[in-house]
Amino acid sequence: MKTISKLKKDLDKVFSLYIRLRNASKDGIVECWTCGKTAHYKKMHAGHFMSRKHHATRWNEENVQVQCPKCNLFGQGEQYTFGKLLDVRIGEGKSEELQELSRTTVKYMRFEYEDMIKHYKEKVNAIKTD
Repeated sequence: MKTISKLKKDLDKVFSLYIRLRNASKDGIVECWTCGKTAHYKKMHAGHFMSRKHHATRWNEENVQVQCPKCNLFGQGEQYTFGKLLDVRIGEGKSEELQELSRTTVKYMRFEYEDMIKHYKEKVNAIKTD
């Protein structure tokens, strides 16, 4: 039986793949949420607006967007720009909503991790078979 830590790691991996694939062109090209740079999804990151340490938003599809390595790593996620763009592209107040959600405490059970892994594997497979 997999440990919770291993399940988290598996979920991070499939969720990241989904985030990077969901807006990819047929050629696998995606655009960085914060700077607009384009590259193949395999060379890009799944950047978090609110840090991965917050489980309430770690696997939230609005909190996580495609980012180039420069913005995500060297620019510490370009959080200010990221937040402004959330409000423009998704809806006014979205960044504040995600900040508030990130402050809540969630504790997932083993079956919930397993369900989320299954869910995102299905979403990835649906994209890949399009």
